[in-house]
Amino acid sequence: MNITFAELRKIKHQLPTGGVKAIAQELNLDEQTVRNYFGAKKYDDGEIVGKHVQPGPHGGYVNIENPEIIATAKKLIAKSKEAMFN
Repeated sequence: MNITFAELRKIKHQLPTGGVKAIAQELNLDEQTVRNYFGAKKYDDGEIVGKHVQPGPHGGYVNIENPEIIATAKKLIAKSKEAMFN
């Protein structure tokens, strides 16, 4: 899956409060690993997730090997938006 770095950060910023923790718990990952996925670089406390950033416009292009985290994030965002309108 390819996405721009700007799009990846936009998804992260749309997460509801506690979204990183919820993703980590659902996928049995360390919270810092999820943060690293969205652009953090604190690898001492979390793992490097299968992604590769290629220079380009909008922060470059990110090739994501396993889209599980992004799919879970999008699901949380959709639930959050639903809750706001109910």
